[in-house]
Amino acid sequence: MNFQELILKRQSVRKFDKFRPIEEEKIFRILEAGRLAPSASNSQPWTFVAIKEPKLCQSIAKATFTTLVNFNKFAVNSTFFVVIVVEKSKIIAQIGGAIKKRNYPLIDIGIAAENMCLQAEEDGVGSCMLGWFDENKIKELLQIPKEKFIGLVIPFGYAAVNYPLRKKVRKPLEKVVRWNKY
Repeated sequence: MNFQELILKRQSVRKFDKFRPIEEEKIFRILEAGRLAPSASNSQPWTFVAIKEPKLCQSIAKATFTTLVNFNKFAVNSTFFVVIVVEKSKIIAQIGGAIKKRNYPLIDIGIAAENMCLQAEEDGVGSCMLGWFDENKIKELLQIPKEKFIGLVIPFGYAAVNYPLRKKVRKPLEKVVRWNKY
């Protein structure tokens, strides 16, 4: 599969096969893809907390939805999670971020997360980046210091049998690209 095909195939999977765990070598490739992501001033402002213990996966999944907001319930069937903790960037990136009013660590973790999701897809593993979760509960479960910030939670797993590849619904190129001026 070439890169364009990989991008077209990667989607947010919201129905996992809970009976099919992800092989160790695929987990390590996913984590390595995140580790190799570019970052501002090569700061690598992340810690990837990898969760594959089944009971802990269930607890993490339950911390991604509430009775009021239950759209992440599919996560209970994930067999592997990565929780991305945002770390301090190098001083040069902090200074640059302050001057330019940019939160480089958040940009950086997005790049790392996409690297992991693309690697997973190449290996036939589905993923779905989650920004809605009970941060305090996850910090407690994973013993993450209170002063730290969790940027994303990513459940991974094999898509359920017959899970459809959805058509990408995106704005047309001419709506999102400006040539030579805004």
